Amino acid sequence: MSRLLDEARIVDVYRQLQPDATEDAYTWWSNRGQAYANNVGWRLDYHLATPALAALARRESIYKTEKFSDHAPLTIDYALAL
Repeated sequence: MSRLLDEARIVDVYRQLQPDATEDAYTWWSNRGQAYANNVGWRLDYHLATPALAALARRESIYKTEKFSDHAPLTIDYALAL
C-alpha cells in the first residue's frame, strides 16, 4: 500500500495524523472468534488525498461508540473554507 501511495503521490491522511497508531486504528473486525470484543482487526478504511488537501487535515476519528457492521466509520476534519 505504501508503494502504491508513494507512486501515485497520494497521502494516507489518517496515518499522517496518527503516525504511531496501532490497535486504535482498526476499522474492520472479522465476524469470527470474538474479533471485535478482543479488538483484533485491520485498518481497511482510508481517507486518501493529494498532498495539498492532506495538509488541511486537522483531526481524525474512528467511530466505535455504536457497532453498525464489521466496519467502523473513519472521518477526517479538514480546515476548508466553504
